[in-house]
Amino acid sequence: MTKQEILTEVKKKGVKFINLQFVDILGIAKAVTIPASKLEDAIDNNVWFDGSSVEGFTRIFESDMFLTPDLDTFAILPWQKNTARLICDIYLPDGSPFTSCPRYILKQQLEKAKKLGFTYNVGPELEFFLFEKNEEGKILPNPTDSAGYFDLSVGAGQKIRQEMTKALSSFNIDVETLHHEVATGQHEIDFKYSDALSTADKAITFRTVLKAIAQKYNLHATFMPKPIEGENGSGMHVHQSLFKNNKNTFYSKDGKYHLSETALSFVAGQLKYIQEFTALTNPTVNSYKRLVPGYEAPVYIAWGQTNRSALIRIPRYTIGRENATRCELRCPDPTANPYLAFAAMLAAGIEGIENKLAPPQSIEKDIFKFDKADAKKHKIEHLPRDLYDAVNNLEKSILVKNILGEHLHKQIIEAKLAEWDGYKKSVSEWEHKKYLRIY
Repeated sequence: MTKQEILTEVKKKGVKFINLQFVDILGIAKAVTIPASKLEDAIDNNVWFDGSSVEGFTRIFESDMFLTPDLDTFAILPWQKNTARLICDIYLPDGSPFTSCPRYILKQQLEKAKKLGFTYNVGPELEFFLFEKNEEGKILPNPTDSAGYFDLSVGAGQKIRQEMTKALSSFNIDVETLHHEVATGQHEIDFKYSDALSTADKAITFRTVLKAIAQKYNLHATFMPKPIEGENGSGMHVHQSLFKNNKNTFYSKDGKYHLSETALSFVAGQLKYIQEFTALTNPTVNSYKRLVPGYEAPVYIAWGQTNRSALIRIPRYTIGRENATRCELRCPDPTANPYLAFAAMLAAGIEGIENKLAPPQSIEKDIFKFDKADAKKHKIEHLPRDLYDAVNNLEKSILVKNILGEHLHKQIIEAKLAEWDGYKKSVSEWEHKKYLRIY
């Protein structure tokens, strides 16, 4: 959209406030709100803010930063029609980009891919739970239904999913399917793939929209990976492909699973580096309680087509749909900062392509049933078992440090080690049940 189109729309729809939106290093949506009367000046001259108060941004003595709105992201909030939003890029006082801005990090990797002729397309599947709240607004981890996978229910869950879908369309998010997931109270709404930058914007918007609609029903939408013990967790499977001249470079008529050499090398790169960037795709303590055998989440570093226990799955090829050829990375979860996760995934894949890496033999057996001897025979490694292991891998990774830059690399490590330290010091209900009575 042009500036004039936006100003006309704001006046026509009676918009009074504009949220200038960005994310911190953890992928949490932030905003500076301005009156609509200040919008033209904000577009022309940007908006200053104090970056020292935002997680992982700048130190107190270098706090001044400014927001530059991306006009293509303008949208009016359907649940608050007097308010619109614009997603922004972050700059320093001298006019240079803030190189630790997650959106900038992704843009840099996309630019590297573009120099090789590639457009990186992704389609994430974000799962979530709907939980109840009590009269005081406290979140109760109680599922709102007892339905299962693809159950056709006519209760509140179906109604809320439909309202969420309608709200998402206001942000030009093209929903393709919506359904109940495996666990009680768990849902999934899938939207159409697109280039990684706009998809990352949509993923952040998606989380914000779903929480706002759930709140209307006095419910809480959570993207916590494993909120209920003994139930399937919520993942963010990411379908990926590289296009060149509007053609999918992953497709090959005669290749294995109809994959080209480019696709195979891309897969090989992600398999090689996944342990180094798992802290970005699975960034919380709770993430690793999902990544355990028995709940359809990947644990082992392997790939295949029919095998949903593998880390990377290749969806079946359909005749006449060559552009749908893709690989699906199954470990990410919806707590990931999508800008950083997509940047790392792309960089790892490009490393594979540039170095002409070949993936190991694909596995079409249920890897969860493998014993140690089977895993050793097939040379299958394990994803990090907890956040501490993942952060240690990230700290040692030259690839990830080059993606993030020294400042952001250090900030993420510090933030995640602090999270782990807090977890170590906490005493859980499990420990009370296990030890309190017998010791």
